[in-house]
Amino acid sequence: MNKMQAFPWDHPRFRSWISVARACQLMQQSLARALAPLDIKPPHLDILVNLYRFEGISQQELARKLLVGRSNMSMLLPQMEKRGLLERRPDLRDRRVLRLFLTQEGREISEQAMRIQTDLIERTLSATPIDECQRLAEHMELLIQRMLSTDGIGELDVSEDRG
Repeated sequence: MNKMQAFPWDHPRFRSWISVARACQLMQQSLARALAPLDIKPPHLDILVNLYRFEGISQQELARKLLVGRSNMSMLLPQMEKRGLLERRPDLRDRRVLRLFLTQEGREISEQAMRIQTDLIERTLSATPIDECQRLAEHMELLIQRMLSTDGIGELDVSEDRG
């Protein structure tokens, strides 16, 4: 770098940036370890929870909610379908659209995984007062909105959480 360029660590908000990134990474690692006995990973959980909440969602709607591309969906969904966790059915009005549904096994795995996730949330955040958690969530939602609009992805209703 030349003398005119600033280093990222010299920026007054760098510590916040790194803290958010590290917290996210550690949460994903903790969740992955906790879900391992169910033989699913956090991306599978994201899909399962959304299908549990929004049965019959289209593949495209699911990809939009999870902020992932169709290529990610086209890798994960067949694996989960083969394992018997979900089924893809044609839309009754538009045969080009595939709708996603949990199987009974998928519903059972989802419920177990959600208990694991809820327990992890409780163990991780129980020392933080609820109002402080709410403020943190509001700050993170604003950050998400800014990043989505800056990256040209468009607006996202952050109330529609990923799972």
